[in-house]
Amino acid sequence: MQPRTQRQKEILDYIKRFIERHGYDPSYAQIARHFGLNSKATIAKHVEALERHGLLARHRGDGAFNLNVQGGESVSENICDIPLLGRIAAGAPIDVIENRDTISVPRFLLGRVRPQVIYALRVVGDSMIDEHICDGDIALIENRTEAANGEIVVALLESSRVTLKRLFRFGSEIELRPANSQLAPFRVPAREVEVQGIFRGLLRPAT
Repeated sequence: MQPRTQRQKEILDYIKRFIERHGYDPSYAQIARHFGLNSKATIAKHVEALERHGLLARHRGDGAFNLNVQGGESVSENICDIPLLGRIAAGAPIDVIENRDTISVPRFLLGRVRPQVIYALRVVGDSMIDEHICDGDIALIENRTEAANGEIVVALLESSRVTLKRLFRFGSEIELRPANSQLAPFRVPAREVEVQGIFRGLLRPAT
């Protein structure tokens, strides 16, 4: 089934893109800001209409709604297995630890990236908490060695320690910037940093 109005279609497309990029659903306030609206109630009405049409499912938890985009694919087409390679520090860098487990991931979290180039790492620490990347989360990483300024990357330092940070280049140095107001960024010589992947999404294990 398709949305009944153009605005419903725009909201549904925005929710899909947001989830693909961030790995979690947008709030009503975020949707309203995106469309230049002051009223969350207006967004709620559109979401209710999409739910009636079977295009969204809402699940209440911890006082907030979670929005799940519905689709016509089978369960097997919606799920893919991703290698879980170990841990990544969202804090001080930690030694590389490689496991060879796998984890099942909803396909929509990967966006347009092929599952074959994605791997997963378990987050340790809270230096990226302002990006909603928390201790114990599973970070979904695209296996790439090049990153644009400002991207969240898996950075290998001195060939032995890994960390998850935003990357910025300053001449012959690279700044690795946390997303936590209590922590300061740090710079290292570019020759000591190897990009091993780009952050693409997040899984939060059930507690």
